[in-house]
Amino acid sequence: MAKIWEPENKFRKWLDVEIAACEAWAKLGEIPKKSLTAIKKRAKFNIKRIDRIEKTVKHDVIAFLTSVAENVGPDSRYIHKGLTSSDILDTALAIQMREAADIIIRDIRELMEVLKDNAYKYKDTIRMGRSHGIHAEPTTFGLTFALWYEEMRRNLARMKTAAETISYGQFSGPVGTFSSLPPFIERYACRKLGLKPEPVSTQIIQRDRHAEYMTALALIAGAIEKMAVEIRHLQRTEVLEAEEPFEKGQKGSSAMPHKRNPVGSENLSGLARVVRSNTVAALENIPLWHERDISHSSVERIIIPDSTILIDYMLARLTGILRGLQVYPERMKENIDRSYGLFCSQRVLIKLTEKGLSRENAYRLVQKRAMQSWRQRKPFIDLLKRDRLIKKYLSIEEIDSLFDMSFYTKNVDYIYKRVFK
Repeated sequence: MAKIWEPENKFRKWLDVEIAACEAWAKLGEIPKKSLTAIKKRAKFNIKRIDRIEKTVKHDVIAFLTSVAENVGPDSRYIHKGLTSSDILDTALAIQMREAADIIIRDIRELMEVLKDNAYKYKDTIRMGRSHGIHAEPTTFGLTFALWYEEMRRNLARMKTAAETISYGQFSGPVGTFSSLPPFIERYACRKLGLKPEPVSTQIIQRDRHAEYMTALALIAGAIEKMAVEIRHLQRTEVLEAEEPFEKGQKGSSAMPHKRNPVGSENLSGLARVVRSNTVAALENIPLWHERDISHSSVERIIIPDSTILIDYMLARLTGILRGLQVYPERMKENIDRSYGLFCSQRVLIKLTEKGLSRENAYRLVQKRAMQSWRQRKPFIDLLKRDRLIKKYLSIEEIDSLFDMSFYTKNVDYIYKRVFK
């Protein structure tokens, strides 16, 4: 990924864009075939030379064109004919962003495979579901991965759309009016470069395209952090239902040898903040003065390379963590038992209403015994069986049936068919 944003590749893309325009001009007979051949053969650049020239001219595209011209010779007069700097910059940037998107799309697909594998591996591994951090009702660990898989499927679609949105080039001159070159140049060159022509531009391709791309990256970062936060919670000592891989020789603390910290997931949480904050800058790049100012340029030179490199790294790191995730089903069972069977409270409530009680009265009866179970640390089922009012409506056998764990997983197959259809 980093190579996409290195000067060598950037200037190579600039040269590809310039040569595509030259080919288009040659099609119109405006550049002699002999000159086009010379341009394509001799067109080269030297990064150190570009840097030296830019120190004087204070303009990166002019420095680049000067370096190329020194290699091409007299035929260089045809290069950049009718174009403005942003025709080169924005068109080349679109190619770079598409290349980055292709890598990210591959990363997402690899992560989705791991998520799918884990979803089936832990499909029947029951653990406690929590809302507000408090025991709610049982679920399965596999459903957690199915949820993440489905979200990453949406991110995959978003990234594909973002790649399509950014795949536009322009060859329309100083303010986008084709004053110094015919529209054919744009049509030909964009087709040559695998881009679509921007329907209307000013001096630049409009930055809502780039902001959409960056927003897609931010949503991916949010999904990554969502998974990382869950892993961090699951690794807490009081929970310890799963933890990151801890490799031989790894150390968790300079002071405490016992420590096994979720440093990878914490790292991902931190990097997600960077990617999301970069999206704010991308959104602020949309409004520019008149047909163009340059306030967006310095921002993009940071946020687009940084965010694509970070997302590539984050997806790879998360994939590695999830591939080697250590899962503790026995601990999950222990944690389920910590709430004394209170997760069955809704089943008892519903059953009482089916027997004729109002919801309000049923709720009051169940909540009373639930709070007693918490305070006294006694099994909820035992308190129900000793409650005279509840026993007026429910037999001992009926109460026992309400604590059947399979009740909570009976529709897992249905959910999996929807997700992994």
